[in-house]
Amino acid sequence: MWNLPPDSEDLCTEAFLSLGLSMSEKGANDFPRVLLLLSSFLDRAVQNNEKLLDSKKVKEPLTVFHGLKAPNLGIQRYMERIYKYSKCSPSCFVLGLVYMDRYLQQPGVCVTSLNVHRLLITSVVLAAKFIDDAFYNNAYYAKVGGISTREMNRLELNMLFCIDFRLKVDVTTFGKYCLQLEKEATIYQVEWPIKACALVDINNLDDTKCRSLTQRHAEVEGL
Repeated sequence: MWNLPPDSEDLCTEAFLSLGLSMSEKGANDFPRVLLLLSSFLDRAVQNNEKLLDSKKVKEPLTVFHGLKAPNLGIQRYMERIYKYSKCSPSCFVLGLVYMDRYLQQPGVCVTSLNVHRLLITSVVLAAKFIDDAFYNNAYYAKVGGISTREMNRLELNMLFCIDFRLKVDVTTFGKYCLQLEKEATIYQVEWPIKACALVDINNLDDTKCRSLTQRHAEVEGL
């Protein structure tokens, strides 16, 4: 687990404000800082994982979250689209990161350009339904994410089962993820521990957890 300093409560509060998680009103072009930092982290995670897979000459295992090809829309623009049209709270993106990280603890599963968009829309939708007072139905979220309603339903159900329906995130864990995202502001000087089997090394996983890849194939539509 990450070790927090004695004044961690104050630091978490500062990170919460700095990430723009307290935004109650937003204009058409106003995006919380968390979107920039999270997209930066995911971009690097994708690059690192794909380089690792390529260097080991290992074929990426397919999951229901994989598309046939990487979407043309970049991660940051995709997140801005989700935020703008879903009208979810900024905190949903931090909670979504927690859900993604829990999903990616499965042996051999990693975030790449082929699955990051679907992981994002699914995790944010789950977060919105769990913590926001109002949310849309899956038909609407599917349009926002650029997928069919049927696929949105399938992705949501798959992630729920894969994380054992663990949607609750305690304040301490939420604060740790906020602090780690805040560090992304200086990421060009400071590297995060990125493993092919997960996004954030929340449990100090060792390389033995990244065991041989397992094949989990499902037919998916191009995003």
